Amino acid sequence: MDPIDQINPEILNATQGLLAQAETFIRSLLVPWRLYQLAGILALLGATWLLRGVVSRRLTAWARAQEGLPKWQLRMIVILDRNLTLMLFTLFSWITFWVMRQVTWPSRSQLIEVAASIGLALLTVSFAGRLIGNRFISRIVTLGAGIWVVALILGFDAGVLSFLDSLAVTFGNFRLSALTVIKALIVTGLLVAGARLMTRAATTRIKKNPDISPSMQVLAIKAVQLFLFGGAIFIGLKAVGFDLTGLAVLSGAIGVGLGFGLQKVVSNLVSGIIILLDKSIKPGDVISLGETFGWIERLGARYVSVVTRDGKEYLIPNEDLITGQVVNWSHSNDFVRLDLFFGTAYDDDPHLVRKLAVEAAGRVTRVLNDRPSVCHIIGFGDSSVDYILRFWIKDPTDGLTNIKGNVYLALWDIFKENNISIPFPQREVKLLAPSPQEMGKAAAFDQGQG
Repeated sequence: MDPIDQINPEILNATQGLLAQAETFIRSLLVPWRLYQLAGILALLGATWLLRGVVSRRLTAWARAQEGLPKWQLRMIVILDRNLTLMLFTLFSWITFWVMRQVTWPSRSQLIEVAASIGLALLTVSFAGRLIGNRFISRIVTLGAGIWVVALILGFDAGVLSFLDSLAVTFGNFRLSALTVIKALIVTGLLVAGARLMTRAATTRIKKNPDISPSMQVLAIKAVQLFLFGGAIFIGLKAVGFDLTGLAVLSGAIGVGLGFGLQKVVSNLVSGIIILLDKSIKPGDVISLGETFGWIERLGARYVSVVTRDGKEYLIPNEDLITGQVVNWSHSNDFVRLDLFFGTAYDDDPHLVRKLAVEAAGRVTRVLNDRPSVCHIIGFGDSSVDYILRFWIKDPTDGLTNIKGNVYLALWDIFKENNISIPFPQREVKLLAPSPQEMGKAAAFDQGQG
C-alpha cells in the first residue's frame, strides 16, 4: 500500500491546498522588480542586525549608568532591548517604503510594504504578549498569534486554518483539533491578560481604602483574583467550543483526592481563610512563634511569610498559627513593654538606684516618655539587691534586642556617673587545720615511702 494512501484524507487535502498556495506565492515573486525588493529586504535585515549591536550596547550602558530607576522602567528597557532588531527593521522598512513610494511606482515597493506590515504586526503581538503573566502561555499565544498575522498578511490564512483544523483527534463525539487548541490558548491568554489588568486595578483600589482592614484586604484581593482568573479561563475555553461537562467527573475525583491525600493542604487553606476572617494576625504584625520572632510580610493561601531581623524569611504553615500558641506583639496596638533585670551592691542606696534606672531608660530614644518607666526591687540576692526595670516602646519591628542593649548601656553609664557598683558573686575559701589522727597517718605514709 502506498504510504500516501495511509494519510488521513482531510490532512492530505489541507496539505496539498497549502502547498499549492505556497507555490503560487513563490512564483509571484519570480519577477525582476520583486526580486529587487527581496534583495532590498535582505539588505535591510543585514543593516538592522549590524546596527542592533551598537544600539543595544549604548542602551545597556545608559541603563547601567542610571541609579534608582523603578523596576517597571528597568523591565521596559529589557523588553525594548529584546525587540530591538524587530523595531529597527520595522522602522527602516516603513521609511524605505515611504521614500520609494515618492520616487517610483507603487508596485515597486509592494513587498517592502508587506515586510513593514509584518514587522509592525509581530511587534504588536510581542508587546501584547507581555501582558500575560504566565511565561509559557505568553510564548504560546505570541507564537500562535504571530503565525496567524503573518499568514493573514501573506494571504495564507485560509490554507493555514484548513491545515491546522485537519490535525485533529476524536474522542467519541468530541473532536479536538490543533486549530481549536491554538484558538483556546489565544482567547484564554487575552482574557487572562485582561483579568490581570483588572486585578491590578482592583488591588490598588482595595489597598487604598482605609475602611478595609489589612487582613480583609488580603481576603478581598484573593477573592477578586480567583473570580477574574477563573472566569477568564472558563469563558475562554467555552468560547472556542470546549465541552466542560466533563469537569463534573473531574471535580468528583479531586474531591476524593482532597479527602485522602491533600488533608494538610486543605487544612492550611481553611486555616488561611480563618486567619483572614478573625483578624488574629495581619500583614505588619510582630509575632513570636517558638524561637521565630519577626513581622508578617504577607499572608498566603498555604503559609504566612515572617521576616526576622536578620533577613531570614520563614514560611509558616497556616495550620501552625491556628493550632499553636502565637504571641502577637501588635495585635490590638503597637505598644510593647520590656523588662530588664539587674542588681547593685548592698552598700548602694536603693532609692537612688531606682531613680537613676528610670532616668537611664528615659535617655534612650525609642523608650516612650508618655508611658513612664518604673523600677522595683524584686529580691535580696546572695551578692546583690535585685531590681526589675520596665519601659515601653511602640516600634517592635525595629527590634527588641537592640533596644534592650541600649538601655543596659544607659544603666552602665549612669551608674558609673553616680558610683553605683554592680557586684559579682564572691566566695571565701577557708582551709581547716588537719586533726592529729590525719597528721599521724601522713607521717606514717611518708616513712613508708622513705
